Amino acid sequence: MKFAVIVLPGSNCDIDMFHAIKDELGEEAEYVWHTETSLDGYDGVLIPGGFSYGDYLRCGAIARFANIMPAVKKAAEEGKPVLGVCNGFQILQELGLLPGAMRRNKDLKFICRPVELIVQNDDTLFTSSYAKGEAITIPIAHGEGNFYCDEETLAALKANNQIAFTYGTNINGSVDDIAGVVNEKGNVLGMMPHPERAVDSLLGSADGLKLFQSIVKNWRETHVATA
Repeated sequence: MKFAVIVLPGSNCDIDMFHAIKDELGEEAEYVWHTETSLDGYDGVLIPGGFSYGDYLRCGAIARFANIMPAVKKAAEEGKPVLGVCNGFQILQELGLLPGAMRRNKDLKFICRPVELIVQNDDTLFTSSYAKGEAITIPIAHGEGNFYCDEETLAALKANNQIAFTYGTNINGSVDDIAGVVNEKGNVLGMMPHPERAVDSLLGSADGLKLFQSIVKNWRETHVATA
């Protein structure tokens, strides 16, 4: 499986994402600069964390206009797995691929530490290697990760089983403890915690590796014919 790691001005987790795919997962990965206009030839798209365009105006608000973004939307529409982590999640919201918005953390402070997540939906192409209700440890690093949506949107997220992860302890103020959501189709995931920073026990946790393994497992079941 071949992944595109989108690189924007201000990305700072692109190398982590590349390492997770290439060295830990053992799959193909290439950096794709924001000035490119096509993602043809890639099986999955990864939008890493960072501070794209300095987070001016609003996190992800400028990045949504990058040349590569129409191709990201096209990949999502084609059913390819699209993962946005931290700033990548914010960008997916700005693109309209995921619901909700991000506000400043409730204490107005940047938070950087491992947190406990609870797997709420194990029936997505990103979470099938986990068990529903499983507690995993994934680090966060954000100042604006306070997920917000109105009551109608929250009801829809619950009804469609789109909440993938919640925080074990809500430390940023997110509505209903939400840490990650998928689109209705289930092929786009946005999450504030960084699974690419939890792919080896030497990093303190390897719990994030299962997320990437889930993507590959589901892709092979769909695209690789059995003999």
